[in-house]
Amino acid sequence: MKSKLAALMLLLPLPATAQDAPDVVTAWEADHEMIFDAGEITLDQFKWLARPLVVFGDSPNDPQFRQQMELITAEMDELAIRDVIVITDTDPAARSALRTKLRPRAFMLALVGKDGQVKLRKPSPWNVRELSRSIDKMPLRQQEIEDRRLGG
Repeated sequence: MKSKLAALMLLLPLPATAQDAPDVVTAWEADHEMIFDAGEITLDQFKWLARPLVVFGDSPNDPQFRQQMELITAEMDELAIRDVIVITDTDPAARSALRTKLRPRAFMLALVGKDGQVKLRKPSPWNVRELSRSIDKMPLRQQEIEDRRLGG
């Protein structure tokens, strides 16, 4: 089991830092399946553009954090079509803007709507199906689905 998990972690996309992608929005627009480190990211950067999904842990080795990232990366395409940007924060000492604003206690999953409001907080991992259902119930997502249906 450990070797399977280690192999999976090697396949995970490396988080982008603010230094790697000076314009996080541009980097995300180029690849909706990219995973970003909280570093210098703020929620305002994605207002009306994307739904930030922030995964917090006290360490990259936190079992719940690792499980959540496995669940996310297994079905990243489902999140990408819902305009979700995945952001990770595993360094409590760094006190990122997201950590300061969302105030997690150890592991936490937070889904933020395109309007910048926190829509969901979970103290344990959720699979992509559960996340997708929550997103698909949001009024703005319902409007996006309707617009696509009418637009062809």
